[in-house]
Amino acid sequence: MFSYDIWNALRSMRRNPILTSLMVAAIAVGIGVSISMLSVYHIMASNPIPHKSDQLFRVTLDSWGPLRPYDDSDPMKTPIQITYREATALMRTGEASRQSAMFETGLVVEPDSPDLIPFETRARAAFSDFFYLFDVPFLYGGPWDKLADDEAAQVVVLTPAINNKLFGGRDSVGEKILMSGRTFTVTGVIDRWEPMPRYYDTRNGPFQLVNEIFIPFTLTPRMELWSHASSSNWKAEKIQNHAEWLNSEAVWIQYWAELKSDLEVQAYQDHLDNYAREQKKVGRFQRPINNRIFNVTDWLDYREVVPNEVKVLVALGFLFLVVCLLSSVALLLTKFDGRSMEVSLRRALGASRSALLGQHLMEVMVIGFVGGLLGIGLTQLCLLAIEAMISQAPEYMLRMDWQMIAAAVVIAIVTSVIAGLFPAWRSCVTDPAEALKTQ
Repeated sequence: MFSYDIWNALRSMRRNPILTSLMVAAIAVGIGVSISMLSVYHIMASNPIPHKSDQLFRVTLDSWGPLRPYDDSDPMKTPIQITYREATALMRTGEASRQSAMFETGLVVEPDSPDLIPFETRARAAFSDFFYLFDVPFLYGGPWDKLADDEAAQVVVLTPAINNKLFGGRDSVGEKILMSGRTFTVTGVIDRWEPMPRYYDTRNGPFQLVNEIFIPFTLTPRMELWSHASSSNWKAEKIQNHAEWLNSEAVWIQYWAELKSDLEVQAYQDHLDNYAREQKKVGRFQRPINNRIFNVTDWLDYREVVPNEVKVLVALGFLFLVVCLLSSVALLLTKFDGRSMEVSLRRALGASRSALLGQHLMEVMVIGFVGGLLGIGLTQLCLLAIEAMISQAPEYMLRMDWQMIAAAVVIAIVTSVIAGLFPAWRSCVTDPAEALKTQ
């Protein structure tokens, strides 16, 4: 019976190809616009590391000045970054099982090949724990060890793009690279890794490309590395050299820790509060103690990674889908009214209203299914257009996953059936005797 209903629906669709095409087009356009907006929201609001998002914590310390809070709109908000002094102190105590201070900087790569000119790379200075914290996959080799952190060794981890550029994509572990006048040894090449959003550094943009190279954080004073992100300071300090900047009250370091249980979370929170109390004794941390740690999902909410404008666009996208469905209702009324003679004859021959209603709705479902498939193609085109307007975004950032593909088809079918209920019902409740009399 099911296959007969589908065959009947396809036959009916072929009888009115223009009306059918218009309905399919209306549904496809509505799905394309609404699902593209929903896909953007889905990507922005997704959990980038679901298997351990409740174990990774962003650390914030309220080292701000006493005269005003960090954020005037919310006195309870803490600076989203910490000072170099706090970063080195927390790394030295090592209270978490894994932890890493980090920041974004830049280095000039000086290739050996005469075919390549020197170029600047976006580098991330971090500790070796960075790669274990965030489950960074490796294509060749691996992270540097903790001894390299302690000795501020000149070692580097590359991304596939830089490895392809410098070494043609081969295993480059052990190779030497000249960067900013210093020779670095390659310890590893990471595999494709682009968490979206880029939760570990929302300050430099949650939808930016991953940094091209990674070097030890402890090289910061030796190489006089500066942050390429914004920094802020509550204190008017006269900073004349790099050492003074490292000792200043400027906040520019991101800090993450791995805490595997509630007991570890509480112990780490106590550790931060005790650290703040010790700093108060030397005249720092003059505000009330307000140190906070956030797991991944809480941090993304705190940073408002998904702006309200995106939520508004999703709502507008589905309003547009409603408008397209209203157009489909008008087309279905025209289509089903044109078949009143056929429906009346079938009723007169004994067909039940429920059977006819089911066949009408089956036709609507098929139209919705076809519209949904075309809508998936339009969604991909919309996402490609949006991606082209976003600078520094990974090539595959805006792609439909299986959840969005399934959602597109389901939404198309369900909304089409809802839109077709009234036209189908209206066609089936017509009195056959009266309809036949008028023919």
